[in-house]
Amino acid sequence: MRLRYRKQAATAGVAVVALTLALGACSSSGTSAPSGGSAGTGTATSGGGGSASLSGTLNGSGSTFQLTFQQAAIQAFKSVQSGLTVNYGGGGSGKGRTDLASGTVNFAGSDSPIPDKEKANFSGKTVLYFPVVIGPITLSYNLSGVSNLKLDGPVIAGIFSGKITTWNDPAIKAINSGVSLPSTPIKLAVRSDSSGTTANFSSFLVAAGGSAWTLGTSSTINWPKTAQAGNGNGGVAQIVKSTPGAIGYVDYADAKASGLTFASVKNKDGNYIAPSTASATAAAQNATVKPDLTFTCIWAPGAQSYPITYQSWDLVFQSQSSTSTAANLKGYIGYLIGDGQKLLPSLNYAPLPSNIQQQAQAQLSKIGS
Repeated sequence: MRLRYRKQAATAGVAVVALTLALGACSSSGTSAPSGGSAGTGTATSGGGGSASLSGTLNGSGSTFQLTFQQAAIQAFKSVQSGLTVNYGGGGSGKGRTDLASGTVNFAGSDSPIPDKEKANFSGKTVLYFPVVIGPITLSYNLSGVSNLKLDGPVIAGIFSGKITTWNDPAIKAINSGVSLPSTPIKLAVRSDSSGTTANFSSFLVAAGGSAWTLGTSSTINWPKTAQAGNGNGGVAQIVKSTPGAIGYVDYADAKASGLTFASVKNKDGNYIAPSTASATAAAQNATVKPDLTFTCIWAPGAQSYPITYQSWDLVFQSQSSTSTAANLKGYIGYLIGDGQKLLPSLNYAPLPSNIQQQAQAQLSKIGS
């Protein structure tokens, strides 16, 4: 699966070569330079270039939702700051947070804020949240002859709690009038790792599933024993693609890359909405942003909002071990939330709404040594 990610990221990198070659000359265009982006501190502007050269290595890990974007962004950023090497490994949001807490990485990709049970790992340290990407979680399925499936919260909750076990169940048929649904057994595809995708998907089930959902919300869920588990979004996508009758929760970029079919989902306003970058943006525009830049797009209001839209952050410590590491983080994170946002649509992600982007850029100045 990692090879597929790399191939997609490489393709995206070719598509943006012209853009990245020009970024050093126009890094202040399109978006205003964030606080702390002056040449005097050696940090980058919104384009990631700045007037100072960066050098060294940054390591990150975590969210597989971010993985394709990170790989494309790393390649593009190299054209802007050739002296700085950035590495990013997946492993899931939980691994990223664990790696950051232990000092293994400089930044962690996480699709959810630090859970209460993990906060002790960060005791005495201030963590800054930088939102970098928005996107839908699809309900991808493998059902021959069915391409226009509709699902709502209670039905999805029934499926993933193991109470709805065949595709022609009356509850599914009731919201799919005119669709010929087979008696094929439903096979669940879920995450095996500690996952922000799981946390956000289960958060949707809590909000929209009503009494049909009793398994709570967390980065890991005690799924029915019959579920097949895959590592990362790519692992779940592969299970769905290779298993007739399967359904799994997969981020939109991976679902598209794998050629999967996905359902339209009933939103808070009562409309069935297909996952797309546009419907994810509609949800994000209705999100309430907290002072620490955490927010949720799950179950957002709005006629065109896709109800299982989630967001992903890069987490960094406010206090860094050296001025050079602080400068490097400002440069790379500044790129991700600045000109790097231009890469997102071609990768099937939604860019940050302008108000959230501006708040994230202003927060860069807090990274210090």
